[in-house]
Amino acid sequence: MDLQKAMRVSASGMAAQSTRMRVIAENLANSDSLGETPGAEPYRRKTVSFRNVLDRQLGTDTVRTSRIGTDKSALTRRYEPNHPAADGEGYVLAPNVNNLIEAMDMRQAQRSYDANINVIETSKSMITRTIDLLRS
Repeated sequence: MDLQKAMRVSASGMAAQSTRMRVIAENLANSDSLGETPGAEPYRRKTVSFRNVLDRQLGTDTVRTSRIGTDKSALTRRYEPNHPAADGEGYVLAPNVNNLIEAMDMRQAQRSYDANINVIETSKSMITRTIDLLRS
């Protein structure tokens, strides 16, 4: 694989991880978003799926965001009798967002993003060094 292909594959990885980080940030921002009326559903955690896509111009697979879905896992119940969305027993449905899981996912996405940046920087450095050698 030539250096230009490596850079484009890494750029597609960066775009996918950027989408993933945006969705994680949205999950964290809405981790306390409750419904407004009794029985109303609160915010549901979003998930990102990836897929390989053959880039015919490059002749190799690249990664793309396949879809942004909704996590269908169970919502939790919180006792907040004074909340407008509380049921007759004083419980409110709470989002299915676990801040610890989101933080770990964010860290993993950040590391993957950084690894792709390193590939691009290394490829760029190699191209620059090759040009410098050819000038000499």
